[in-house]
Amino acid sequence: MDASFTAEQDEIRRTLRELLQKRCGSQELRAAVDSPAGHDPALWTALAQQLGLPGLALPEAYGGVGCSVTELALAAEETGRFLAPSPLLATAVLAAPLVLALGTEPQRARLLPRIAAGSLTAALAVPGTALTTALTLTGPNGGEWAGGGRAGGVQARQVGDSGWRLYGQVAQVLDGHSAELLLVAAHAGGFARSRTLLFLVAGDAEGLVRVRQTSLDATRPQARLELRDVEAELLGADDSPRVLRELSATGDTVAAVLAAEAVGAADRALERTVQYVKQREQFGRAIGSFQAVKHRLADVYVQVQAAKSAAYYAAWATGQGERVGGLALAQALEALRIAAAEGIQLHGGIGFTWEHDAHLYFKRAAGDELLFGPVHRLRAYAAEGAHLFENREVTV
Repeated sequence: MDASFTAEQDEIRRTLRELLQKRCGSQELRAAVDSPAGHDPALWTALAQQLGLPGLALPEAYGGVGCSVTELALAAEETGRFLAPSPLLATAVLAAPLVLALGTEPQRARLLPRIAAGSLTAALAVPGTALTTALTLTGPNGGEWAGGGRAGGVQARQVGDSGWRLYGQVAQVLDGHSAELLLVAAHAGGFARSRTLLFLVAGDAEGLVRVRQTSLDATRPQARLELRDVEAELLGADDSPRVLRELSATGDTVAAVLAAEAVGAADRALERTVQYVKQREQFGRAIGSFQAVKHRLADVYVQVQAAKSAAYYAAWATGQGERVGGLALAQALEALRIAAAEGIQLHGGIGFTWEHDAHLYFKRAAGDELLFGPVHRLRAYAAEGAHLFENREVTV
């Protein structure tokens, strides 16, 4: 592995950081999360048209840039630094890879160029709180999470030769209230031919009710979807084993990108804290000069740097067929939680106020663990997959 970045990768980071510094300050961020969309459409247009961010990891044949997951992770690191609310995670990281992997050629040609151009936003709807299980990050992906019978979830019923209707409810869908295209995981076939399939649902489909939920982290808007006999289009062919396999493969990429995003947020939280302790004085001197404060911040720095290395490696490893995204995500989420908590503590009373941005990083840390963790489950499943705790006979 070459640990150095290319000139193109450094340029992506530099250009994106300059844009976000101008367009995603504290006031712009708060205005965006309070808007009906939950993000700034003008900023999203700039990210798409000026930088090609939604299509960064999509093939050039479908209007994308043709980069690897590494470039997408580096971009996510920069958006994480500013907690930039945008449909990037839901559209480019969760939904687009599934369309690319499972969609028929007409579906890819119809949807992917629009996603790459930023004119079509998408969201992945997985029933209940089973997103990490569906992505094989905290448990095996057997398809039970999609529901079935009395288990709830979303039920799919075939009408005629090719039509489908969906009925059910999905909560905690990232950007589900504003996405123009929904990828809904549903259970089909009853007991005899039980299987999990993915369906395309238009955001304005008849019978679809979308309600934005109040979430702990306002920079990650979530929605509850109610599907009342909604018309849907099957994504790809009727091949449930492949659906589960591609969800699992996508999960490692999602984890690597999320790890990079969390590292960006942790790095920025630490940076802001260091700046503050150099200015705040106590007993006639800056509190950053106290040895106890230095030690605390040094510990945070080590955590962030270790998580950064793990995130970069995970992004690179996705192209090598190595699944380490879950472990990198666990380390990054832990680093973000520690950096955000120390930031709150060292900012003193001001860190707890709504007017200060320190609490936004703390909420991002807590919200991400609720959505994509918790950390101990990410690590436990990775350890189980590596057979670390199996009893093995040792011969002498």
